[in-house]
Order: sequence, then C-alpha cells, then structure tokens
Amino acid sequence: MNILPKNEVPEDILKDSVLAHIAAAYFSVGKRLERKTGCSATRGFILSTLRGGATLNQNQIATLLGLDRTVVHRAVKSMVREGLVSERKAKTGRAINVQLTPKGSRYRERLIKARVAADEGIQRQITSDERATLLRLLRLIAELEF
Repeated sequence: MNILPKNEVPEDILKDSVLAHIAAAYFSVGKRLERKTGCSATRGFILSTLRGGATLNQNQIATLLGLDRTVVHRAVKSMVREGLVSERKAKTGRAINVQLTPKGSRYRERLIKARVAADEGIQRQITSDERATLLRLLRLIAELEF
C-alpha cells in the first residue's frame, strides 16, 4: 500500500522499508499542513519553542530543535519582518534574544487550531482500535535499537 500520491516517493525506495513509509507519511502530512497554513515546519517549530513567553537566542533555538543555525537565523529574520517575533540584544554577551509578539502568539494559536483540526479529521477516519494499534506500533518503533 502506497500512502502517498503517485510519484511522491519512488516505489523502489518504499519497497520493504518501514522507515521510508513512516518518513513519507510524516512529510506528506507536513506538506499538506504547510499548504493549508502557509507556515513551514521550521517556522512552526521555532514558534513552538517560544511559547509561554519564552525568550531564547537563535543558538538556543537551533540547539533545542536540532536545526542548523543558519536555517534558524533566516526563519527568525523573516518572522521579525512579518512582526511575529521581536529581537532584543541580551544584557550580556553578543546574543540576540527572540520572543513572540502578540501577533506571533495569535499566529501560533491559528497553527495549533489547524493541526488539531487535521488530527481530528484523521481520527474520524480511523477506528479507535486502529488508532491504538498505530500509536502502539509507533511507540515500539521509536524505542527500537538498530
């Protein structure tokens, strides 16, 4: 069973690979959410690290997310221009602290609502037994040593 539209991932890559199917499903969902919200996963992850009034510098954000600092820097600069985050020089050192603006908080809330709606849509299409099995198998896979 191919979980993606034709030609998204070559069949020879998916063949006999559980990990390729998991990755394909994850990226497919991510792409659809990005199209729906207009927000990349990177931006969404950055917004998530700044929740609850958190103030972090770009290096801290990159480390927390396991992302390249340049990727975080570019995304933050874009979000500053859009008024979603603000930057302020730290009291000590050269770091520049980043914090959500009220506009950024509202934007983040809209993203959460879109993700929750997508999740609810999925849950309506699978049975509770299928959901329990899927979550059990994903936990098992996440904990496997290889």
